[in-house]
Amino acid sequence: MQVAFFLVKTLGYLYIWVLILRIILQWIRADYRNPISQFVVRTTNPLVVPLRRIVPPLRGLDMATFVAVFLVQFLLCVVLIYMATQSIPGFWQLAFVTALRLVHATLRLYMFILIVWVIMSWVAAGQYNPVSTLFARLSEPLLAPVRRFIPPIGGLDLSALFVIIGLQALMLLIPIPAGYSVLFWGGGFI
Repeated sequence: MQVAFFLVKTLGYLYIWVLILRIILQWIRADYRNPISQFVVRTTNPLVVPLRRIVPPLRGLDMATFVAVFLVQFLLCVVLIYMATQSIPGFWQLAFVTALRLVHATLRLYMFILIVWVIMSWVAAGQYNPVSTLFARLSEPLLAPVRRFIPPIGGLDLSALFVIIGLQALMLLIPIPAGYSVLFWGGGFI
């Protein structure tokens, strides 16, 4: 049972990351010819495209993707809670936990993006690569404001370090409702 829980949680949260990444890619107006962008679009289209028939865009935002990520997270919470406790809480409790979990997943995704971007900047500094270009574009909205206050010191850009520390602090501030800790830390990759 523990292996099944781990697999459901990990695969479910990886798909949620892909859905969140689709939202972020739309927000930064990423180049959709990029291989990662194409992967994200192709893996999320089976869920997002049918929802677009029901959920219209709102002020340029693809609300179908927002609805898709919420629904997947909600269903994943139901499944994981049932697997862990053999019971299902009320709708509003689940909706609240789903919202908290989405904030947590977004912060974790951005930590992952920043760590990968930092490593890629060390390994392939100054070389063009569509993946590193995309990770730089994904990181820039968080790094640019920090760079205004903390400029590079001796050619070393510490902005990513401070953003990662800030993201960790934000994740610690997210309240974890009693009985739902299994959704946040233990037993899974994400």
